Amino acid sequence: MRETPKQLAFDLPLNPSYGREDFLVSPSNEVAYARIESWPDWPHNVLLLVGPPGSGKSHLAAIWAATAHAWTVDVSEITGDKVPHLVSNGALAIEDVDRGVHDEAALFHLLNLARERKAYLLLTCETPPDRWGLRTPDLLSRLRLAPCVELEAPDDALLKAVLVKLFIDRQLVVDTSVVDYIALRIERSLAKASEVVTLLDKEALSRGRRVSRAIAAEILGAAQETDEIE
Repeated sequence: MRETPKQLAFDLPLNPSYGREDFLVSPSNEVAYARIESWPDWPHNVLLLVGPPGSGKSHLAAIWAATAHAWTVDVSEITGDKVPHLVSNGALAIEDVDRGVHDEAALFHLLNLARERKAYLLLTCETPPDRWGLRTPDLLSRLRLAPCVELEAPDDALLKAVLVKLFIDRQLVVDTSVVDYIALRIERSLAKASEVVTLLDKEALSRGRRVSRAIAAEILGAAQETDEIE
């Protein structure tokens, strides 16, 4: 019996939607969302957003940046010569600060200048400052003084809602039973949810079929084997 030829599946990038209306609020992120929404009535000019990968930090940072007309940069872009310019905008979001502060003196200068000029800073990170391996005591002390809000791992309702949204973003029609099946079998991570939906979309397209529970079982089984090997 001849096998049905698979269709070509192209890895086309899908840009995530970072609008306010696209953010799904649940008990795991409502405190962080409320703090972002309360700007500019912050108790401090600096705010740390702490949470695991895919928890919504970048989405919240994008929401805040749109409201505050803030620039968004990666921590690697914080260098001594750029500090005055970065602060001049009055609002700055710095992503993934804990992935490596290459110029601690520049970041310390940035914090001081932002306080002096009453500029707002939003820093996203996976861990609190004590775990960043900073060598500058004054910088660590300054970061410890900044308010910190945490995004927790998604609860069941949020994970399922995100899965549904990810499928809709890809224009995929999927039964709720498939969503329930996936939610019960993946780690509590929005990043993992996105990864699985991407794999399912690619596999379903290559087979010329809808995403089914059977395909989900195959993909999740293969993903688990890969994780165990790694």
